[in-house]
Amino acid sequence: MNFLAHLHLSGNDEAVMVGNFIGDFVKGRDLKAQFGEGIARGVELHRAIDEFTDRHAIVKQSKARLWPTYRHYSAVIVDIFYDHFLAADWNDHSGEPLDQFAQRTYQLMASHNHILPEQVKYMLGYMIRGNWLVNYAQVEGIQRALTGMSRRATFESKMEQAVEDLRKYYGEFQSDFRLFFPELKSFSETWRSQQ
Repeated sequence: MNFLAHLHLSGNDEAVMVGNFIGDFVKGRDLKAQFGEGIARGVELHRAIDEFTDRHAIVKQSKARLWPTYRHYSAVIVDIFYDHFLAADWNDHSGEPLDQFAQRTYQLMASHNHILPEQVKYMLGYMIRGNWLVNYAQVEGIQRALTGMSRRATFESKMEQAVEDLRKYYGEFQSDFRLFFPELKSFSETWRSQQ
């Protein structure tokens, strides 16, 4: 899953939200020593969400649609596609309007700037200026996200072309997301309640 899903699946715990947001940029196991208990739990939740997602049959089905063209970048593209459907269906998943959730999130991350990894600090400025979390709801916002990621990819990824696959198989990806996300949400709620 991508940023919006990770943030949403954190519940109302702000420290967990921060940890879940930075999870891809944090290495190592001794997370409590680095960040304290709440943020460490967020990083651990991020890793658990990624593991659950990567192993899920529906997600594998989504990735298989993209595999011939994008190979190992298929997983990244599916994560972004799923954030699009979460943003587009946001009112089905949250009582808080998406623009309010986004602004609250940006303020929360800015208030934790002192602990954010350097890559996150750099990216956060672009995220806020481009209002990524809200703009994921539009196909054009997904196009911008994929183009930006393509520029940063180590190898040729063709990710900037993937929005055409989103348009072509929109109904199929949407159906996959709507079947998968309730299971991921249930998994995340159970994980948080047991920690």
